[in-house]
Amino acid sequence: MAKKKDRARTLFVCGDCGAEHARWAGQCGECGAWNTLTEFTPRDDSTVSRFSGLAPAANVQRLADVESADLSRIATGSDELDRVLGGGLVPGSVVLLGGDPGIGKSTLLLQYLSEIGREHKVLYASGEESAEQIASRGRRLGIDGDDLLLLAENRLEDTLDAAAREKPAVLVVDSIQTFYSDALTAAPGSVSQVRECAARLVRQAKQSGVAIFLVGHVTKEGALAGPRILEHMVDCVLYFEGDSSSSFRLVRAIKNRFGAVNEIGVFAMTGEGLKDVTNPSAMFISRHGADRPGSVVLATQEGSRPLLVEVQALVDDSALANPRRLCVGLEQNRLAMLLAIVHRHGGVSLNGYDVFANVAGGVRVSETGADLALLMAILSSVKNRAVGSDLVVFGEVGLSGELRPVQRGLDRLKEARKLGFTRALIPAANRPDARARAELDGLELITARRIEDALEVFAV
Repeated sequence: MAKKKDRARTLFVCGDCGAEHARWAGQCGECGAWNTLTEFTPRDDSTVSRFSGLAPAANVQRLADVESADLSRIATGSDELDRVLGGGLVPGSVVLLGGDPGIGKSTLLLQYLSEIGREHKVLYASGEESAEQIASRGRRLGIDGDDLLLLAENRLEDTLDAAAREKPAVLVVDSIQTFYSDALTAAPGSVSQVRECAARLVRQAKQSGVAIFLVGHVTKEGALAGPRILEHMVDCVLYFEGDSSSSFRLVRAIKNRFGAVNEIGVFAMTGEGLKDVTNPSAMFISRHGADRPGSVVLATQEGSRPLLVEVQALVDDSALANPRRLCVGLEQNRLAMLLAIVHRHGGVSLNGYDVFANVAGGVRVSETGADLALLMAILSSVKNRAVGSDLVVFGEVGLSGELRPVQRGLDRLKEARKLGFTRALIPAANRPDARARAELDGLELITARRIEDALEVFAV
């Protein structure tokens, strides 16, 4: 009797953590996420393993015997992009760039690929647009295109063959969710296809030394689409952020094996493409004709860059039983905690008021060093009393009302002095020594140990 042919083995893969399960379940047993398991059918190939090593088998050796090689980076032609990448593009690295639809991911890469192409061979593989569409965008950006190779293809095997023939120094895959491999039967964009294509591209980068940019879609929650393991596989994860109503864009490094995380690059979207913004602090703060209540300038830190932004607050009588608390660019839970602190230690109750907070310019601030500036803006609004446009503020507020120091306080003060600010309210622990104060000539330092001291200084 003939033996029945075995059915193809089917697995279910978690879209968040990449864990594999033998059968479907509503909740992933590894990470606990709900409704993230999708069907995945691996190819049946018993002769060749698609998980072959990236290099020949290595021998065990002592760490002290390993020589650290200096990374020769590829300049992108943009100081802002180079800053986020840690000083330039590393050969053999894989960079994942994500962002909302239409924010300018393809424009950014196409524009600076032409700059890289002057010194190195580059290949742009697009699975979303035709070669004619890419050429049309290039003409709008003023790119001649002589140094840029195009490939309008979303089949992974064809892209890898083209890369093997042309041997580019930089390869762009736009976007990873549109590419598919013949090794799988799933549709492009599925968990299995995204993971398979990304794994083979990473292997290609490590074996050949080509630097690869992967463009990624984002979900409605703002996270990168596809399996979460995608972010673990690559060397660098960048998010392209910006308000659709604003011409300014931010590139933020969430993960970087070759540089600092939380580094940002600031760009301005113009009719001729993206332009570097060399002094973003001057862009994010506005100089009003007169001092206005509810507005405070915050000196924050993004990676290695000090950045001055304007924190705005509006406090108004509420007609609701539960007053509204709304934050844009700041953490919502942090606002509720700060309101409780100022009630307990500052004697100011905002129970009957709606409180709205915003960071001007579409910037997102997540550090705790924004606490004091946010509180000052809120109290300035409720008292209808301006704190002055010549004042810059930073500091973390503890639950017991104490002002805690923040990192790199001196760099923040130097940035404020450079932009013409004459006063700074800071935690007492951030007061610089005598030698450092000599570099801050013209900037009056006002220190406070507790939130009550800060409120008393300005009678807010």
